[in-house]
Amino acid sequence: MGLFRKMKTAPVEKRVSDELKARLQATEKAPFGFAPYNPENAEKSGYSNYSYWGSTFRVFFKNKLAVLLLSVLAVLLVFTFIQPHLPNQYPANLIVNHPITGMQMSNVQPSLTTVKATAPAGTELIVTPYDDPEWSAVSNVLADLKAREKFTVIEYGEDFCKVEYKDLTGYVKNDFSTKLKLAEDPTATPYEARSNFKIKVYSSPADYTLDGDELFVETNYLTIEGDKAVAAQSCDLRILPSTAPFLFGTNSLGQDLWALVWSGTRTSLLIGFVVAMIEAFVGIIVGVLWGYVRKLDRILTEVYNVIDNIPTTIVLILIAYILRPGVGTLIFAMSLTGWVGMARFIRNQIIIIRDRDYNLASRCLGTGTLRVIYRNLLPYLVSVITLRMSLAVPGAIGNEVFITYIGLGLPVSIPSLGNLINAGRKLVSTSQSYQLIFPTLVLSIITISFYIIGNAFADAADPKNHL
Repeated sequence: MGLFRKMKTAPVEKRVSDELKARLQATEKAPFGFAPYNPENAEKSGYSNYSYWGSTFRVFFKNKLAVLLLSVLAVLLVFTFIQPHLPNQYPANLIVNHPITGMQMSNVQPSLTTVKATAPAGTELIVTPYDDPEWSAVSNVLADLKAREKFTVIEYGEDFCKVEYKDLTGYVKNDFSTKLKLAEDPTATPYEARSNFKIKVYSSPADYTLDGDELFVETNYLTIEGDKAVAAQSCDLRILPSTAPFLFGTNSLGQDLWALVWSGTRTSLLIGFVVAMIEAFVGIIVGVLWGYVRKLDRILTEVYNVIDNIPTTIVLILIAYILRPGVGTLIFAMSLTGWVGMARFIRNQIIIIRDRDYNLASRCLGTGTLRVIYRNLLPYLVSVITLRMSLAVPGAIGNEVFITYIGLGLPVSIPSLGNLINAGRKLVSTSQSYQLIFPTLVLSIITISFYIIGNAFADAADPKNHL
């Protein structure tokens, strides 16, 4: 058998030998020479241009949805700080009262303007004394009639009837809401009439009425004589002597919901970020030591079992009930047990990579424990830590909403998304449902953005996705 193999390979060896001889002859014609020394090329051969963080961000920014939501979240966060400094803004806790009546501007519907009506030129208005010379408080109500109080109709109209009441001449609405009791032939005036409800006598018929509210108009649009005025030109009648609108409306106390939402968002994000940072800091330290230092495994496992067996909801309720309600109390209550989940997760990841070859080699070379943790272990956990932190922020905000829902959250004097949602949920089936929609919309944007951004960055931080 050996002789057969030798005979079979002999022709192959001959061909290889002939080819080598041919190459040697070619090199004799063009002999090798020493390459000149080039410092740049020598340096290039000593390292790779691969960058972990550079590759991570490059992969992340390829995810257009995550980048879009990151931009939205950044703009929202910045806006919560600059909103109070913008022009025409109401303070968050300011209860806005009407300057004339003194009544709270409660449950004003969302609007882009303070204009309630536009009075055409020639409109007759009643002027109420007001201390701002640039604005005039006006109304078109001459008198309020009690239910079943009599008046004289002197001119019939399908929308308005011209009437005389005592020494006043004005107009009353003629519609279903007033239910005027008129004569059988209402056009045969004059005659006495009455209404089953309270009604108002207006100074002039119009497609709008001021319903007794004192509205405000810039004085230079009016020709004023005594307590009466005539619109010299078309002018806007505003609910307040201001151009600052209630963009999100007002709540039942007369507070501007626009200012409350952004102030509450700022408070809730502060709670979320601080809780996430504390959970990450404590959870990473405990989790790494728990997983890498074998002597601590039993002790920390028992500590985990004790804390994990106490429902987080009970801890939140007890801390919020015992301590004084406030931002610090909520942060302390959430951070007290929030780190446990992070620590357990990191401990499990550390155990997987603890005894790999490069870690054994580092220990054999005498590398310190902290250096092994910092250089060998933590870089593998970047994606995990990022994902957990991104989910901790909306989780903390959700806990704040829950604690407020059961009445143990922040006091009403501190705006937060939890307070606003708790107040708005009672109005969900009414015309004031906007008080729930706006804070809930902001909370949804924050939660969805953090979830998608966290997942996208966790995927980008995984070296397997780096090309």
